[in-house]
Amino acid sequence: MQSGAIPDAGGLSRRGLLTSIAVIAAVPLLDACGSPKEKGAGTTSEGDLSKALPAYAPSDLVKPDIPVVAGANGASTDPAFLAYPANPVRTVTGAVGAGGTYVTMTPLWGAIPPSSGNAYYDAVNKALGATLKLQPADGNTYADLLPPLFAADKLPDWIDVPSWTTTKLNFGEAVRTKFADLTPYLAGDKVKQYPNLAALSTNAWVSGVWNGKLYGLPIYSSNAVIAGAYFYRKDIFDKAGVSADVTSIADLEAIGKALTNAAAGQWAFDDLFGNDAGYICQIFGFPSQGYPWTTDSGGKLQHRYETDGIVEALNWHAKMVKAGYLHPDAVANNSQNAKQRFWSGKVAVCADGTGAWNGDDAKSGAAANPSYNRQAFKLFSAKGDKPTIQLGNGASMYSYLNKKLNDGQIKELLAIANYLAAPYGSAEWLTVNFGTAGTHHTMTAGNPLLTEQGSKEIATTFQFLACPASASTVQSGAVQVVKDAAAWQADLVKHTVKPLFYGMNVSEPAQFASLGQPMMDTITDVKLGRKPISAWTEAVTTWRKQGGDDLRKFYDGIREKFGTGK
Repeated sequence: MQSGAIPDAGGLSRRGLLTSIAVIAAVPLLDACGSPKEKGAGTTSEGDLSKALPAYAPSDLVKPDIPVVAGANGASTDPAFLAYPANPVRTVTGAVGAGGTYVTMTPLWGAIPPSSGNAYYDAVNKALGATLKLQPADGNTYADLLPPLFAADKLPDWIDVPSWTTTKLNFGEAVRTKFADLTPYLAGDKVKQYPNLAALSTNAWVSGVWNGKLYGLPIYSSNAVIAGAYFYRKDIFDKAGVSADVTSIADLEAIGKALTNAAAGQWAFDDLFGNDAGYICQIFGFPSQGYPWTTDSGGKLQHRYETDGIVEALNWHAKMVKAGYLHPDAVANNSQNAKQRFWSGKVAVCADGTGAWNGDDAKSGAAANPSYNRQAFKLFSAKGDKPTIQLGNGASMYSYLNKKLNDGQIKELLAIANYLAAPYGSAEWLTVNFGTAGTHHTMTAGNPLLTEQGSKEIATTFQFLACPASASTVQSGAVQVVKDAAAWQADLVKHTVKPLFYGMNVSEPAQFASLGQPMMDTITDVKLGRKPISAWTEAVTTWRKQGGDDLRKFYDGIREKFGTGK
């Protein structure tokens, strides 16, 4: 991983982090009485969404070694490459920029490279035909840096706004007063003048649409849009003669019994729930935190907290804890060493973001055990019937152009964005991600490898302004990992379903912002067996009285005015 890439945060890899944060809940302005000044600020109806979205025009200039497989509801696998093309094609011809100079701001997880005398920055800006003055900021505190800039109206020309920061920004309102409307430039077939942007899937753009207009350029989008997976140690399973053909929760319980040996320091499971239910909802069929609403048998809106599925999931997870199948650190709610527990073989099954399955992981695992082999269970349901997985947003980071820019400047920056969005395997991608050959990278075993200078000067900066869809690529020489992950994705994308209010950017009033934390705390207590299931039932009753029922009424209003997005 390059310096400055998004780290594992709380057990989520970059992919997991981006795809698990699904809905954006920007807080609208309040009047003196504390009620929303504008109901549904930011919300977009399904009809308006379709008008604002760019047309999808996939490119065939770069052919992956493992082709994309189409799934359900717009999902598909990521393209997979076993080596970087020997003769990278150019996807952009002619001049890109028009010599303009622009100030940008992006988050950065990792060491911030020098801005002065940075040959990498100079090389990319030369290729762009413009000067982007990069201002990367600490990603860990990025959310706290944004509100003062918005309040003082001191935003740069081009800025990355992660979706999880918008709750602090009154974004449903701010987006139309601070940023350029890109609908006239990119909606429908207009995007085709920027072919690399047109190659981003429709699902990637949906959460960049606010108030019926397109504002955001998707960052680190994925065609697969899957939150995470249940991984297992195939080498441990094989050695123990345990089958990984899991089709129901009963099969998983059998694995728990077969692979737990506390005396030998081995447990079958790590935490399989997660406070946000991003994983276990796949098995028990209730909505994720990102899109938490469904309907009951009578068509009434029902929150995930109110479903039978989450009750069944909590009971089951607590049962696994009581049986002794979870590692003691997981029972203690300690996730800090979760990867090490998996690498060392102290646990045989864990939940993690899909990006955890890569060559660097294989290298780390092999350092602890030469036979290390991470695989993922195929999607299954608790009862063994047909499984489904909720579609996540194609991206949860977007970049925005300042509204003060004129028409010519907007067009120049979109042309630059088109260059930055060149796909993996292209000449442009190599320049944006690895700088100059010989200076910043060399080709080793068919793939680019940073030189010492490249490691110092290159970080994830330009990519947070615009970038192509994710691709599965070889890391640390682990070719088989790419093949395995691609085959797993091909099966998974067949089962995707759209949740209610998908891609509508519903902005919840501020009075509902504090409802979730007590529920998260109760989930932790019940799933780990600290409290009985009755504590959950009581928490749901309190949630409804303290605002849950009012939140339902709010969404009923959204449904009546805008539809549900399905």
